[in-house]
Amino acid sequence: MILEVAILDVKPTLEQEFEQNFAKAQAIISSMKGYVSHQLQRCIENPSRYILLVNWQTLEDHEQGFRQSAEYQEWKALLHHFYDPFPTVEHFEQVYG
Repeated sequence: MILEVAILDVKPTLEQEFEQNFAKAQAIISSMKGYVSHQLQRCIENPSRYILLVNWQTLEDHEQGFRQSAEYQEWKALLHHFYDPFPTVEHFEQVYG
């Protein structure tokens, strides 16, 4: 399993709208092949910052399956305009646990 990690810095004052759009967008990602689970968490110290954690079966499920799909274009339209700066996405694999 692969863990996708993205730190999302949302433009100030748009947090509520972002969360509403994410509620819609999560249905998109959760329907994708290889999707396992996800979490969106909001930072206590910086309320405009979120962390998105998505578990995928394989890296390819995220990089090719999701990011090269028509569904990704819907995801992008719902969410990408909220970010400043645009997030860096990294992938992790379990070492212990």
